[in-house]
Amino acid sequence: MLTKLNNILQIQFQKDIDNCTNEELYIALLMLVKALSKNRPLTQTKRKLYYISAEFLIGKLLSNNLINLGIYDEINSLLQEHGKDLSIIEEIEPEPSLGNGGLGRLAACFLDSIATLNLSGDGIGLNYHLGLFKQKFINHLQKEEANPWLQKDNWLNDTNIGFDIQFKDFTVHSHLYDIDVIGYGQGLNKLHLFDLDTIDENIVKEGISFDLTDIKKNLTLFLYPDDSTKEGQLLRIYQQYFMISNAAQLILMEEKAKGHDLKDLHQHVCIQINDTHPSMIIPELIYRLLKEGIHLKEAVHIVTNTCAYTNHTILAEALEKWPMDYLRQVVPHLIPIIEILDTVAFTRSEEEDVQIIDKENRVHMANMDIHFGYSINGVASLHTDILKNSELNAFYKLYPQKFNNKTNGITFRRWLLHCNHELSQYIQSLIGNKFLQDATKLKELLQYINDENVLSTLLKIKAHNKQKLADYIQKTMQISINPNSIFDIQIKRLHEYKRQQMNLLYIINLLLKIRQGYRPKTPITFIFGAKAAPAYVIAKDIIHAILCLQDIIAKDSIVNKYIQVVMIENYNVSQAEKLIPACDISEQISLASKEASGTGNMKMMLNGAITLGTEDGANVEIHQLVGDDNIYIFGESSDNVINHYTKQDYNVKDYYENDTEIENTLKFLISKEMLSIGNAENLQRLYNELSNKDWFMTLLDLKSYIQAKDKAFHDYLNRQNWAKMSLTNIANAGYFSSDRTIAEYNNDIWKLDK
Repeated sequence: MLTKLNNILQIQFQKDIDNCTNEELYIALLMLVKALSKNRPLTQTKRKLYYISAEFLIGKLLSNNLINLGIYDEINSLLQEHGKDLSIIEEIEPEPSLGNGGLGRLAACFLDSIATLNLSGDGIGLNYHLGLFKQKFINHLQKEEANPWLQKDNWLNDTNIGFDIQFKDFTVHSHLYDIDVIGYGQGLNKLHLFDLDTIDENIVKEGISFDLTDIKKNLTLFLYPDDSTKEGQLLRIYQQYFMISNAAQLILMEEKAKGHDLKDLHQHVCIQINDTHPSMIIPELIYRLLKEGIHLKEAVHIVTNTCAYTNHTILAEALEKWPMDYLRQVVPHLIPIIEILDTVAFTRSEEEDVQIIDKENRVHMANMDIHFGYSINGVASLHTDILKNSELNAFYKLYPQKFNNKTNGITFRRWLLHCNHELSQYIQSLIGNKFLQDATKLKELLQYINDENVLSTLLKIKAHNKQKLADYIQKTMQISINPNSIFDIQIKRLHEYKRQQMNLLYIINLLLKIRQGYRPKTPITFIFGAKAAPAYVIAKDIIHAILCLQDIIAKDSIVNKYIQVVMIENYNVSQAEKLIPACDISEQISLASKEASGTGNMKMMLNGAITLGTEDGANVEIHQLVGDDNIYIFGESSDNVINHYTKQDYNVKDYYENDTEIENTLKFLISKEMLSIGNAENLQRLYNELSNKDWFMTLLDLKSYIQAKDKAFHDYLNRQNWAKMSLTNIANAGYFSSDRTIAEYNNDIWKLDK
């Protein structure tokens, strides 16, 4: 490798490895990986999968690609011999701004596993120039800034391929860039990212504001542009159609190049619709097959047997519904097809819940996917049961054979081998390296459950990771945290159903107890990481309250000896890779029945954290795997929560009017102390929301949460038993490998190699 690396350095910079800067070495390593990936043949299977998603949160790729090529250790040792540090070089790489939360990270994990299992499957998405946004904290408030990431030297490969995309009033020509998806040990697929050459980043003014109507200049600027206005919703439709029309044309082009008859499309191609953003692929493919001379009935049959749909939510507001008038303004040529599909759906059932076009003349994207896709899957056992028995019950009665569960997974090589190298090496010293390809082998760790040396080493590794995180936070945020404290971490998108506000109320409650004389046995550091959607007012209010509380506690010379709050700015994959190995307690506290799955819970479990959570999403399966003694479960069951919503009998006032402790905790949000540093409008609005409405039932579970969390903090004091709990979690985390998830998708839905 030294010769190859030096050759690149000589050609690019006329230097050898000893005289190069870290920036030059990063570029050379990027070019080395690209060159090595060309030596791998593209993966070939009988059928080919196209995984269409609005998000691919791929994270930094250098180390992941070095690992998957099998040369990470060699490169690391080589650089060390020349006085260079790979971990420092890794920091130079900008993080691709191609996703936001779990949906996008899952898509990235899936692509990795698809290649690793040597299955032919490409991702299709958009090449966002500025991503979601860069989060800044100013005056205890979230401020959004553009987040440019595209540098001259990057992972994109220009394909020189493009397609004409026809909108109502104009046509644009796309430009396709590919990123190589390198499997672990084998496999090579592509992530196809479509863009426009006319995009103009200079139209972005203050923050992330821009002209929403200038489509040719803004189409691939941002992920999820603000859709609180008609112009924003139209832009989303433009963006989604641009993605799926490019996808349809690419798929048909590749099929023709292979000499396949398009009437046999479903025999050669599977399209996975990841959430409802790509749903227009169904009418678009039918439209294009009609243009190829295929009759309507046959085209509908072909597309129905080609497309499969993954549902990621049970939140009704997250299932997209676009007004027909808006679709007419953007893609009028799809309207006749959507109307025909709606008519066909009506012949199958006259129930209002299953119609594609509702009484308000809105198109329900998920309904179209379910009627005209051959597979509908949820992403955790509980989630799928709720879909079948409640939220999509009318569809389940109509198409029981279509519904199936595929519990989410993670690429544990990135989330263990890369981000927790010390733990990974230690595990390999105990059980060998077979778990890197078969994660269920982690169960062999259970033979060490009573080995004091092993337990002691696990605690030391956790302590090292906590120190690394403390150093990182000191360096990047100039905040000093106690590495010997309990690290209680909640990192995920900011949404009321994920209930960061409940964690906030716990901390306020603890603050008040300390001021009344209570003293925690061990200091606790509460760490948050989250972005709130720019138009999500209450979510931004929660961030504001957390930041105010962070400041109040930091300035209280008594309280700050025992507790500390840190909100990580601009939380992303790179931050997660530092936070997750350091986590002691994993906060997974969504309202039961509302979190489809979660994947952060799996990553923290894999790294030895103990889950504190509700019986929601994949927490249910974590609980089943580790048993009652190795997890902290609290709160109402999903059945009870669903009943509350059905009966509309949850009254938030019942939970604080007769409970002084909760009332005082709530009122602290609008106390003189908070208002002295916070914004009265934000704090009062959050207080009003929680004391009058509390749609996601924070106070319903607050007392149970306090009790469970206090128990976890108490149990932490028994270090040996805590280490046993940690080992149990690591050993049982193998089930959540995305390799397992993808094998199930392939066996049950895609059948790519059959």
